[in-house]
Amino acid sequence: MELSILFEYGWVLLLLVALEGLLAADNALVLAIMVKHLPEADRKKALFYGLVGAFVFRLASLFIISFLVDVWQIQAIGALYLLFISINHIVRKLAFKNKDAGKKKKEKKQSGFWATVLKVELADIAFAVDSILAAVALAMTLPNTTLPAIGGMDGGKFIVVFLGGLIGLIIMRFAANLFVKLLHSRPGLEIAAFAIVGWVGVKLAVLTLGHEDVGIIPYEFAHSTLWKLIFYIVLIVIGVAGWFLTKEQAKEHSPAEQ
Repeated sequence: MELSILFEYGWVLLLLVALEGLLAADNALVLAIMVKHLPEADRKKALFYGLVGAFVFRLASLFIISFLVDVWQIQAIGALYLLFISINHIVRKLAFKNKDAGKKKKEKKQSGFWATVLKVELADIAFAVDSILAAVALAMTLPNTTLPAIGGMDGGKFIVVFLGGLIGLIIMRFAANLFVKLLHSRPGLEIAAFAIVGWVGVKLAVLTLGHEDVGIIPYEFAHSTLWKLIFYIVLIVIGVAGWFLTKEQAKEHSPAEQ
């Protein structure tokens, strides 16, 4: 039993890191555009200050969310929000790709150093909201551990969410370029990442519907091994599809990559 719990926690942590990395790559491109008008040294400082602010925000948010995480109304809002950002991003990516490309060219307003830091800070916080919700939703599907509670959440779950977020921030700061290259060669991975966010939203919706105070579906099913198996199999299928189904597309796009 202990080994199976360890395996489940390790798997979710790996999933969180992969998800954070893919989302961070897209976010890093936005941040790079925001700071590109600054001198090199100021650019690094602006990104660093934004990163520190995002870390503090994530930690504070995680403590607040940990006290609300078992309230079914919060779970329902979280599920709807995750489904919304997933569908919204995928639809925009597929249907309005050219519109977005035109928009990016207009972003040429030059701001001072502290105004840029503020923009980076706000962008980091906006990105953090999505990943915190996805991480907490994933952690809620894990079994409880014997570790003492941190905030209002099981210690093991809190640590997994915290580590996932911390590694995500490190990726955004230091390894984002690797993920940017990966997204260029496999563009379907970004859609797959948001499809996974949506699937996590479905999982959270199932947990909400199976909550003792809601009881629309059996509590036993929402926490059953069968449902966990279905969840992880679909998760793997989405990831594999994102990797392989864009192979030809990646080859077509590579000449334009400059």
